[in-house]
Amino acid sequence: MRFDSVPKPPAVAVRPRDERGYPVPAITPWEDGHPQFGLTDYERSAACARERLCSVCNTLMPRGPVWRVVGGEEAAAIGEALAAGRPYRNMAPTMEAPGHRACMLYATMVCPYLGRPNARRQVTADQQGAPDDLTAHVVRGAARGELGAVVGFEDYEFAITPSRVLFRFIDPVEWLPHDLAEQQLPNLQQELARLAQER
Repeated sequence: MRFDSVPKPPAVAVRPRDERGYPVPAITPWEDGHPQFGLTDYERSAACARERLCSVCNTLMPRGPVWRVVGGEEAAAIGEALAAGRPYRNMAPTMEAPGHRACMLYATMVCPYLGRPNARRQVTADQQGAPDDLTAHVVRGAARGELGAVVGFEDYEFAITPSRVLFRFIDPVEWLPHDLAEQQLPNLQQELARLAQER
């Protein structure tokens, strides 16, 4: 599925775009007029954390659940816990910021790395130094893994350090798995229809 055929959430549709027409997420840094996809701008990520702004569209996330995209073992563990009615809480922080449900579904469908199990990262996400426990899985050449999911969480916590913005997500409330991102299209369409009715 081509990225320009994926229906856009209204706030994503007005985002700046690159030369190919890809909307640029709020936390993506720019260099010489070009977005650096796969990297995270520290100041923009900190502003999103403090002000409860979506990391994709940069608009307010209302109180209540927030979403993020997860892959591999974490996606499977969350799905298993929810299916068994067990609580799940990963105490390990991540640099991946939250967003609206529609925005995360959209991001999953248009980002090649998030959308396919065999896709490889083109850049290392943290340019501050050598990979560590927090960033070892987001280095150039790393694959997403066999399972991806858009997961809703009751809320998030954050810490802003001198070099990183760290997030922890609390109590999953929704698990939308996919092998290929196209499987999320019905979820995205339903969410956009719901949002349209609310306006």
